[in-house]
Amino acid sequence: MIRIGIVDDQEILRQGMKMILSAQPDMEVVGEGANGQEGYRLCEAHTVDLLLMDIKMPVMDGVEATRRIKRDFPNANVIILTTFDEDEYIFQALRFGASGYLLKDARPAKIVEAIRDVHSGGAMMQPQIAARVVEKFRSMDRKTGEADPRIQTLTPRELEIVQLIGNGKNNREIADELFITDGTVKNHISSILVKLELRDRTQLAIFAVKNKFV
Repeated sequence: MIRIGIVDDQEILRQGMKMILSAQPDMEVVGEGANGQEGYRLCEAHTVDLLLMDIKMPVMDGVEATRRIKRDFPNANVIILTTFDEDEYIFQALRFGASGYLLKDARPAKIVEAIRDVHSGGAMMQPQIAARVVEKFRSMDRKTGEADPRIQTLTPRELEIVQLIGNGKNNREIADELFITDGTVKNHISSILVKLELRDRTQLAIFAVKNKFV
């Protein structure tokens, strides 16, 4: 079972999400919260595999909650729930370790798909705002100048995988494209993260964009 927490200050949204997710045979909603502080406490009280986290909330917003949760509960994935005009919040949450974002009006099937994808090692970025996120990180790269020298430590196969991750491919899609197994993909990603001194797959996707793999 994928153990899920829902954190949003709108009760009607939490109840709607809970109804959708509880109907899935492989998902269990273990708790809810109305702000980031309650989301953190949820992780203290339960083993949480994934949090659906609103960005703008009272007491503690989703960005700060993501920072604290990923610091203290690194195995808990976070998917940010957002609206179309919250770019700066999204950038910060991704830098703190969120595994992606969903627009609040996403179809139920897309929400369920995103949860399964992130739980299996993917990253979720909806195309409606992905281009803006990519452009933000590209502009940051232009300010910093040269490509990261750690790229030179990667093997040709690892470079291929970085590019595919930067283009949003999950492990299964990478395995199919490169004619290797899921386990081999996971081993390569673990090696890449060590060489590039990155925390997780989302940081790797950002690295790929900033260093022009995409």
